[in-house]
Amino acid sequence: MTISIKTSEEIEKMRVAGRLAAEVLEMIEPYVKPGVSTGELDRLCHDYIVNTQHAVSASLGYHGFPKSVCISVNDVVCHGIPSDDKLLKDGDIVNIDVTVIKDEYHGDTSKMYLVGKPTIQGERLCRITQESLYLALRLVKPGIRLRTLGREIQKFVEAQDFSVVREYCGHGIGKGFHEEPQVLHYDADDGGVVLQPGMTFTVEPMVNAGDYRIRSMKDGWTVKTKDRSLSAQYEHTIVVTENGCEILTLRKDDTIPAVLVNEA
Repeated sequence: MTISIKTSEEIEKMRVAGRLAAEVLEMIEPYVKPGVSTGELDRLCHDYIVNTQHAVSASLGYHGFPKSVCISVNDVVCHGIPSDDKLLKDGDIVNIDVTVIKDEYHGDTSKMYLVGKPTIQGERLCRITQESLYLALRLVKPGIRLRTLGREIQKFVEAQDFSVVREYCGHGIGKGFHEEPQVLHYDADDGGVVLQPGMTFTVEPMVNAGDYRIRSMKDGWTVKTKDRSLSAQYEHTIVVTENGCEILTLRKDDTIPAVLVNEA
């Protein structure tokens, strides 16, 4: 596989795209509440991306995807299609996945929102999923094998009696929405990939409260847990630095520093 090493100029463009994607997730937060439709949330995100940020939604029209963001509620693992018929209710957990294109470069990120008063399981699942992402990001530095990230995510998640989805993974990103390498969130062959400064990719574990198996809906996009258990996901776009990684999609509510410096 050919993994592109980004130049400093390319990384700066990705910083801009990543910051815009993070700002969409910050902007939409006050609107995620009981009674709102996922269709309305999508329209708010689209308007913000196009008219405020003067950017482009990478999702809209991607392989025919009909909306500007993916919104996945409760047992939806990923690729949920926003709809005016889907109203959020108290206790729901919601993932909003945003990818913005600015000056040809992509910024890709997602986070969970707790609607109203969360259930104990829903809150715990979201917290553990976010912690699994942070755990992986703290491990990133030049010279480590890519599979280390997936191995440690899987170990951490399964110790909490949750499971990691196998069919979807993180990915290289830049001018392309999905580039090499694939970033698996469980322990599996990585093709010998060793991290190098300038690599840019997403880490985006999908964690189920029950079994890891999934089922695809007839719309060709929506993916749900097979056992109808809750599912959560957090995603960041990062660049590998000389001594760790920089999170290009950092939000104000993130509880880890903008630059993760690993111990020697």
